[in-house]
Amino acid sequence: MAWIASQAYYQVQREVSEGQQRCSVSDRRIDLYHDRITTHRREFELGHVFDISYRRIGGGIGMLYLHTSIGVFSYTVNTDPMPFIACFKSMPGEKASE
Repeated sequence: MAWIASQAYYQVQREVSEGQQRCSVSDRRIDLYHDRITTHRREFELGHVFDISYRRIGGGIGMLYLHTSIGVFSYTVNTDPMPFIACFKSMPGEKASE
């Protein structure tokens, strides 16, 4: 099944080994389907998602937050997530209520 909307995010992993720090960046995406939202490691049924919000940090980077029935999950983004959020909020059907 094809996704309705997609938002790029990335994960930075830092490792310290032998007194040196190494960073690796992994590009990932959040996909919105008619019944769920998927990330690299998680899948949320839309009925378990309360809201999606965004906070800009600076320098073109921000945090996208998925507010779910099992907690809030944060994702680092460097592109505007407002179209993705608008698509989620305009979807018909039941979403979780707080």
